[in-house]
Amino acid sequence: MAPRSQPTARQVRLGTELRRLREAAGLKAREVAGLLSSTSAQMSQVEAGLAGVSEERVRRLAAHYACADEALIDALVAMATERTQGWWEEYRGVLPPVFLDVAETEHHGTFLREVVTSHVPGLLQTPDYARAVFGYMVPELPGSELKPRVEHRMRRRSVLEREASVPYETIVHEAALRILVSDRRAARAQLAEILRAIELGHATVRVIPFAREGFAGAGIEMMYVGGPLPRLDTVLRDAPHGTAFIDAESQLARFRALLNKLEKAALQPVESRDFIHRMTKEL
Repeated sequence: MAPRSQPTARQVRLGTELRRLREAAGLKAREVAGLLSSTSAQMSQVEAGLAGVSEERVRRLAAHYACADEALIDALVAMATERTQGWWEEYRGVLPPVFLDVAETEHHGTFLREVVTSHVPGLLQTPDYARAVFGYMVPELPGSELKPRVEHRMRRRSVLEREASVPYETIVHEAALRILVSDRRAARAQLAEILRAIELGHATVRVIPFAREGFAGAGIEMMYVGGPLPRLDTVLRDAPHGTAFIDAESQLARFRALLNKLEKAALQPVESRDFIHRMTKEL
């Protein structure tokens, strides 16, 4: 089978975890290749996400690496054998691959915790708000590219609205709620949409007001996606080159600590809802 030309973030993560298990066991790829009647080059492809791996091989590798964490092994098997073609696959070849990776990562998350300071969270944006954000890009996107971006962003909300929804909590700075990315009508509609999501139980929203003293974290933005176990959590951060997927254990611990610090600066959910209500009346 030819190597994948463009593995998904989930496929790359599976390979990364298999490599980490091998390295923890103190083994080289060439030492493990013989176990699978493979080559070191093929093992490298598996660990890079460029080649698939069966359940039987995942379990054989885990046993060879003396991994006794059954929950981790089962989670890796699920990553290796899950064949669901999610709605995001409709956009393959239409949008950059990272758009699909973000949607797939959210789909498989056990919980989502987000921090935003400059824009309303993507999962809560209205079409008008999203259109204004994407429309501000340089160079300007043609309509044929702007439309699928907005549509994709709206469809991402399915993780919050489906029957087995993913618990979602976001910490939003007041600045993100007050910046008029479009006009006042769109701003009022956007705040109303956030309140609707709160009332329906789709989102827990906590606001950090301008008046909060001792808050120096305005530059921190992230989406923290829970995995089937903490080791498989992922942090998504926007960067100049695109969205970065962060999964090193030391970095995950750092972002968990940052989230806890930011939560202490935020209003409680009921206070936040009332805060947004007042803002709506001011517009």
